[in-house]
Amino acid sequence: MQAKNHLKPEQLEKLQEALKKEENGDIRERILILLLLNDGKTQEKIGKFLGCSTNKVSYWCIQGDPDNLESLRDERMKGNHRKATDKYIEILLETIDKEPLELGYEFGRWTAQRLATYLETVTGIKLSGSQVRRILEKKKYVYLWAKYSLEVKRDPEKREAFKKKIEEYLRIEKSSPDQLQVWFWDESGFSLRVIRRKAWGKKGSRKKVRGDREYPNYVTLTLNPSPRAGEGL
Repeated sequence: MQAKNHLKPEQLEKLQEALKKEENGDIRERILILLLLNDGKTQEKIGKFLGCSTNKVSYWCIQGDPDNLESLRDERMKGNHRKATDKYIEILLETIDKEPLELGYEFGRWTAQRLATYLETVTGIKLSGSQVRRILEKKKYVYLWAKYSLEVKRDPEKREAFKKKIEEYLRIEKSSPDQLQVWFWDESGFSLRVIRRKAWGKKGSRKKVRGDREYPNYVTLTLNPSPRAGEGL
């Protein structure tokens, strides 16, 4: 452990000047470690004063070089390989609007980590899932439960024709219940496959995802050949 006042006057001045100008909070903390060490404080007292571990203080007391302030930067701060470019963000927002299946993935939803992994293969820029999440939050995107829709399987013409047919059946059923019965029922079941999921969407709106089911709902029409109640086919 260095002794009190071990720094040369020019080293001390350099560190004090850097402390005033440095914008990165981590670098300022490391400069303070060196200055407090020079002031005679023990590593335990420095850690308690700064609110960090003694191991961290010990590491930067050894690694920090007052003659080379670049030594106070770790690998995460060097270069720009972990910075999102405008093109990266553009591709990210385009990817959110696509289903993972369209890009060859088997999973059904985009998590922040999955987006980070996919974007790394496309752009070569490696970001963490939390970094991607922060980018999306700045762009006013939220991670909400998706709204299921069957619009992709809907045929507008057939749907309208079916509605008219049902309306006619209901009219007949009301006027002549002994001639026609219209029954509606639904079904439920259990599955080990989780269907409900969250998805990224613009704040203020809820993204729609396909809500296909293996078995459709049913409408059954039962014709009564005779007016006797309770008889039907």
